[in-house]
Amino acid sequence: MKNQLSNRINSLPVSATLAMAAKARELKAAGKDIISLSLGEPDFNTPEFIKDAAIQAVKDNYNSYSPVDGYADLKESIINKFKRDNGLDYKPSQVVVSTGAKQSIANALQVLLNPGDEVLLPAPYWVSYSALAIFSEATYKEIPSSVDTDFKITPEQLEAAITPKTKLILFNSPNNPSGSIYSEAEYRALAAVLEKYPNIYILSDEIYEHINYGETMFSFAAIESMYDRTITVNGVAKAFAMTGWRIGYIGAPEWIARACNKLQGQITSGANCIAQRATIAALDAPVSKIQYMVDEFHKRRDMVLDLLGKIDGFKLNIPGGAFYIFPDVSAFFGKEIKGHKIENATDFSLFLLEEANIATVTGEAFGAPDCIRISYAASEENLREAVTRIEKALA
Repeated sequence: MKNQLSNRINSLPVSATLAMAAKARELKAAGKDIISLSLGEPDFNTPEFIKDAAIQAVKDNYNSYSPVDGYADLKESIINKFKRDNGLDYKPSQVVVSTGAKQSIANALQVLLNPGDEVLLPAPYWVSYSALAIFSEATYKEIPSSVDTDFKITPEQLEAAITPKTKLILFNSPNNPSGSIYSEAEYRALAAVLEKYPNIYILSDEIYEHINYGETMFSFAAIESMYDRTITVNGVAKAFAMTGWRIGYIGAPEWIARACNKLQGQITSGANCIAQRATIAALDAPVSKIQYMVDEFHKRRDMVLDLLGKIDGFKLNIPGGAFYIFPDVSAFFGKEIKGHKIENATDFSLFLLEEANIATVTGEAFGAPDCIRISYAASEENLREAVTRIEKALA
């Protein structure tokens, strides 16, 4: 039968991270001993004080539709969090709570972009950015970086990438997949370029904010000239180990927030009522309550960097945050290893899956074709075993 699906859905790529995770699950179900380092999901349980708040919400009979843009007291907690952690002042009318930060980003792109508008993506970037740009009928342009530049772009690159069609740029710091963090000075230098182009908007994805190892977190909207043009996206999935609770939020210019609220009202309405009550407890708590997870990620990062650094061909930077290592593996391209011809990062990622039973994600999905993403949100035992297997497969 002829494909009757819309051009919109036919143009949308499948998420590479979810596809690799599904493939790993299939192989596991078939009896293979797969270690999956492909998903960006903390391997901790949600902290008890957050679960207690959710249980209390059930007992308090929170079971009705919530306001489309979130409970008023949750929005106050978000406003306080923005002020406390980021030095940002937002009003309730500038905050919208959504079903995960992914919906927050999708809302923003849908309400801002028209067919033919151009989105700039500093690469590497999270896989859904390009997909959501396509879904919004915009085009996207990658601004490349490499392990040699700590996976960050320069003001000169930004200036060169801008065209009359450029409408939006997406920043993500700490970055998925590289773990790199832009400093205040680096962001201010990029902002100096954008000040010349008042019709370009900025989306700053700060979901990994609290998973950083000593670097100072700086929000793009804290630059005075950028505040009225920046949508700040955050959520509780990563830092609070709440991926399945599905709560994200934005602080944005009021007219953009109102548009996101309008769109969400026709698609999902308000986010889960119990998860919203639990999020109040998460955001109101001092950041020190989740420091034990950050400390463990830090320890694992150092361990994996040390182990991978002993394997010839892996070129590494030191990620400042998130829970990913993003090695350049281009030294293996053009080689044949155990009958596998390695032409690119996808080939290398599939080689590791088939020969080492290790699931990673190709960097091609992130706009970085020389790299693969390895998540260290896994036990120390699994991480050590994974690197041992990689070493053996390449021997």
